[in-house]
Amino acid sequence: MSTVISQVLTTVNAPYSVKVSAHELAAKLQDPASAASFDASAFAFFSEVSPKLQTEFLDEMGVSRADAVAVATLFSDAAGYKLPLAA
Repeated sequence: MSTVISQVLTTVNAPYSVKVSAHELAAKLQDPASAASFDASAFAFFSEVSPKLQTEFLDEMGVSRADAVAVATLFSDAAGYKLPLAA
C-alpha cells in the first residue's frame, strides 16, 4: 500500500470506526449517491484530507477529477461551506 493511500485511509477510517478500502473509497468519491446519503468516509475525504493528498489519491486510484469535483460540490452544498475540491 502506498504512503498516499495509507494516509488517506487512516484519515477517513479512524474517526468513524469504519473500514473502507481504497477501492471502495474511490468509488464513493465518484458517486453522487455518496453525497445524497452523506457518506461519512467520502465527506471525511473531502473535508479532512489535505487538497494535495486528495489530488494524489485521485490520480493514484484513477478517479475522474471531474466526477470527484461534482461529488465534492454536492457535499459542499449540503454542508453549507466550501470544500477545497468543490467547484
